[in-house]
Amino acid sequence: MKNKVKLKKLLIIILLISLIAAFIFSFLNIYEYKKYTQNFNQKISEITLQLQKEYPNVTEENIMKILNNKSASSNLFAKYNINLDTDSLVLKNADLHHHFLIINIGFIILIMAILVLIFLNYNKNKDKDIKEITNYIKQINQKNYSLDISRLSEDELSILKQEIYKTTILLKESAENSLRDKQNIKKYIEDISHQLKTPLTSILIILDNLIEKENMDLPTYQEFIKDIKREITNINSLVENLLTLSSFEVNAIDLIRKEIFLKDLITSSVQVVGALCDLKNIKIKINGDNKIKLKCDMFWQKQAISNILKNAIEHSNSNSIVNINYKENNIYVKISIENRGQIISSKDLQHIFKRFYKGENAKANSIGIGLSLAKTIINNDNGAIDVKSDKDKTTFIIKYYKI
Repeated sequence: MKNKVKLKKLLIIILLISLIAAFIFSFLNIYEYKKYTQNFNQKISEITLQLQKEYPNVTEENIMKILNNKSASSNLFAKYNINLDTDSLVLKNADLHHHFLIINIGFIILIMAILVLIFLNYNKNKDKDIKEITNYIKQINQKNYSLDISRLSEDELSILKQEIYKTTILLKESAENSLRDKQNIKKYIEDISHQLKTPLTSILIILDNLIEKENMDLPTYQEFIKDIKREITNINSLVENLLTLSSFEVNAIDLIRKEIFLKDLITSSVQVVGALCDLKNIKIKINGDNKIKLKCDMFWQKQAISNILKNAIEHSNSNSIVNINYKENNIYVKISIENRGQIISSKDLQHIFKRFYKGENAKANSIGIGLSLAKTIINNDNGAIDVKSDKDKTTFIIKYYKI
């Protein structure tokens, strides 16, 4: 593992102590040898002076020859219990040897004690870190995800703490997402219940009328059946849109992105609302470069754009024109859908893409989910949508970003 700071510091300290110890030992050995040499040479010098006084014929050369002779000589000091191989003739050197021996042993014990203390301190810190990691894991098991990593260094255990912290963040996000999904599901159920209440109540009232009036005339009977069919169609549309919207919001839909010609997407979207255009005698004009391509999920983007076109047509004046313009630059592909008729008030503009929101010009049978679904689909395909409305003109602007 990288960046083992604590271990590196420990090794550096041990290395420094070892170097200092080696230096001191070398110094002591050199100093001891120097003292031995001084004492011995001093004694030899005194013996030589004494011999020259007593025996003038003995020269310094004779004495140096004897001192430098490497051949073994008889032990003249055996009768004094002195072993020339192990004992020092100079008593001061023997005392000096014992003195340095005590110093060396003491120094070795000191070095060993320092190293043991360093090792124990290192292990103590390791035990503390392990205890802290154990405590972190206990907190995670208790669903406490607020961990403090400000004290972390970069050794193995600290890297382990960082990995635990990353795992904690993932668990926290997972728990939050799970909670958010539960809240969304609860909200969806509430929304569905609220939206289904009106059509179901209407159906029940119609069915009660059919049951109570056994001799109902045929035209009235057929009208009631059409009303029931209309309400069931609305319920079916509501449920489908809600399921689609919820699937996008919980990332349960995988978009299949392929490169297509933008004109093909717009043309197929226009075909979806063809019948609605005929009812109000509205023409749709398309203007743009036929060579522009877009990488997107064709199926879902067609649903999004057709929802926007449906809204534009519903709020357009009869016998009017809806203009669709598209172009591209280096950053995005842009589609503008412009209609003339009822405008969106400034109060409604900021809420127009919210689920189940109905503006002041909303149709009576509107459930307020088409634009919300369109925005969700476009956002999930790397796009964005905005709307402008003033005077008698409303323009929806869609941008699909290339990056």
